[in-house]
Amino acid sequence: MAATGGFVPPPYPYERLDALKRLADSLPGGVVDCSIGTPCDPVPEVASRAAADAIAASNGYPPSAGSVVLRDAAAGWIRRRFGVAVEGAHVGACVGTKELVTSLPHFLRLRNPARDTVLYPAIAYPSYEMGAVLAGCRAVPVALDAQWHLDIDAISDADAQRALVLWVNEPGNPSASTADDAYFARVVAWARERGVIVASDECYSEFAPRPATILSCGLDGVLAMHSVSKRSNLAGMRVGFYAGDPDLVSYLVETRKHAGLMAPTMVQAAAAAALGDDAHVEVQRARYAERRELVRDALARQGLVHDGGDAAFYLWLRTADGADDGWEIAARLAHEAGLLVSPGDLYGALGADHVRLALVQPRERLELALGRLVEARA
Repeated sequence: MAATGGFVPPPYPYERLDALKRLADSLPGGVVDCSIGTPCDPVPEVASRAAADAIAASNGYPPSAGSVVLRDAAAGWIRRRFGVAVEGAHVGACVGTKELVTSLPHFLRLRNPARDTVLYPAIAYPSYEMGAVLAGCRAVPVALDAQWHLDIDAISDADAQRALVLWVNEPGNPSASTADDAYFARVVAWARERGVIVASDECYSEFAPRPATILSCGLDGVLAMHSVSKRSNLAGMRVGFYAGDPDLVSYLVETRKHAGLMAPTMVQAAAAAALGDDAHVEVQRARYAERRELVRDALARQGLVHDGGDAAFYLWLRTADGADDGWEIAARLAHEAGLLVSPGDLYGALGADHVRLALVQPRERLELALGRLVEARA
């Protein structure tokens, strides 16, 4: 039956890359896909072993809030990584952080129907906007400053008065920006003065040069979310967690129970084991740092410069003069190098002159693409 004026889903952003993917894959050796950011490195043994061991206990329903072991492991990781004390009771599990990003505005609006606006970075992960749309909220992009951080001074008083939640994303996707505790403190002070919840997407925090979290500002009115998808190469397991304001966490835990949102038993076990182990993250951090240096320097010699931040997962690239459109850049890389990247307008119109490159492919695949690029331009 045809829709009659209701919601019509837009094309999924990354499906717009299908033609470029086919072009890149036509080169000998195939496509080197650095577009979506799907991890290609191995699942850590500590996680796969924990998942296998938990299968026998998977005959019953898992706790929607997350097992005590998972919540305590998340709290322990927060203490080790950031030096912030959080109780396991102030942590909740989610079915991957993308699920939480898109469902959070809906749940928050049920809690506070007097507010209807979601504020999010003007160049950002598309799911912040889509979560607002799916909740029937106003989606209002907020300008970024010269370092790609959210510019809270650009938020109008009218939007602030209607704001249900303010999204912060540091380290940033797609820009690789990295904030410090002083920046988080400024954002939180602004939000608390206006009664706005701050939701801080910190899923790339393991790949920032300096640990920083919004939780360092205290828990009142803030919610931080983290994932094992990137730090532990567990994107296929779909599990993450949120932590922060005790009242807000309790509300979300209880509400999400009714929605049937629960990560499987073996997945929770794998995440808990991964969060308890830092050794594999050190290995992964070194991989991304090595790839970042290799690709950034090689592309700079070909006229593409990274002008984003120093987190080691993405490169945010433009031509040296900034004159080329991101789709033009992406098409040239697909044609000449078999390298698939994401045009910047997938993350907002203001990113139209950039492309995002996820450093997920093994070094030998990156070297293949870079070698093809040099050969094509010789």
